[in-house]
Amino acid sequence: MSDSRGEAGDAVVVPAVASGSSITSIRSLGRRGVGTVAVSAGGGEQAVRSEYCDESRDAPSPFDDLRGYRDALLSVAERDDVATVVPLQEADIYVLSKHRAAFDDRVGTAWPAFERVRGVQDWLRLREDAAEAGIPTPETGLLDEWDDWDRPVVVKSRYSIREEENELTVPGMRVVEPGTAPDRQAIVDEMGHVPIAQEYVPGRAEHGFFALCEDGDPITTFQHRRVRSYSYTGGASVYRKSVDIPALARRGTELLSSLDWHGPAMVEFKFDPRDGRFKLMEVNPRFWGSLALPLHAGVDFPYRYYRLAAGRPIRRDPAHATGVGCHLVRGEVSYLHSVVRSDGEYESPPSLSRTVPEMLASFASHPNFDYLSLEDPMPFVADILTAAGVESPPTLPERG
Repeated sequence: MSDSRGEAGDAVVVPAVASGSSITSIRSLGRRGVGTVAVSAGGGEQAVRSEYCDESRDAPSPFDDLRGYRDALLSVAERDDVATVVPLQEADIYVLSKHRAAFDDRVGTAWPAFERVRGVQDWLRLREDAAEAGIPTPETGLLDEWDDWDRPVVVKSRYSIREEENELTVPGMRVVEPGTAPDRQAIVDEMGHVPIAQEYVPGRAEHGFFALCEDGDPITTFQHRRVRSYSYTGGASVYRKSVDIPALARRGTELLSSLDWHGPAMVEFKFDPRDGRFKLMEVNPRFWGSLALPLHAGVDFPYRYYRLAAGRPIRRDPAHATGVGCHLVRGEVSYLHSVVRSDGEYESPPSLSRTVPEMLASFASHPNFDYLSLEDPMPFVADILTAAGVESPPTLPERG
């Protein structure tokens, strides 16, 4: 869409998903006076409880009815006041990019074409692109060609998301114990395709490079270091801190520029202590779950995304604040539980006597949170109740 939209009366569609990115987007836009329409396909109670959520719509789950989810988004996008849709999960960017032409007739489409998105959702294609850009990756191959089982090996889907019979699926992954070759055919049958085998990169030094790009130019960037995850062995981050590492910025910029990327993206790296290099782990072609951290550090990605989609000018940010931390409270509880249980097969847990004081100190020195907000408390209440399996409280009245 080529015409520029003004801010007065604008609204943005925000998928209500079980991720901090939903509530962060709604708060960011609502505080700026941009209307928000939460589209819920289940699991997004936290976002619709926010006082900054102006209205909500129900939609079928894309994991059960892909066309129904597409039609629900298109229906809301037809409204004259809707400026764009924010992609927050793999299913969102899959639908938005696959049907980009249809959305382009209705709203600002600040996301890549389908072929580009599928290129980064396919690990083997992404690895080829990374090699051309000179970016190192873990040793990887198709499962039916892999023969080195003397070390830990990660077996995972070649694709981050797959479409089958009007449904989307997100295949799982597993770590294979050294010295034991898996049943390859059973894994192929389970995943529905030949997955990949990838060397296990040791250590916990995981970093993210985040960007909002305009035709290959990263106009807004951010970096963080993952301090704690749902488990001490890994997973989504629950406590992270902003950093500024030139080598990380260089690698992330080189990759996204080489892909001529448009819109938001997260480039995940892991520092490999064996050779001292950042290894590319994945690219998420959308916004990310830890979206609250850059906002706390002074980088408002959702609002800038809205301006990009609406064709409005965006000033380049100065360097973001470093050393800022942000927590997902229920995730921190999960991390502590994993340490107590010592549930990692290949890594020993950190000392509990050190972990608890470190966690308490981080809460005191960095009181920033994905959900918890005194001015907008209901999303945090809903998140805790949802995690506990308790029915959420009623929504607050709409703001006048």
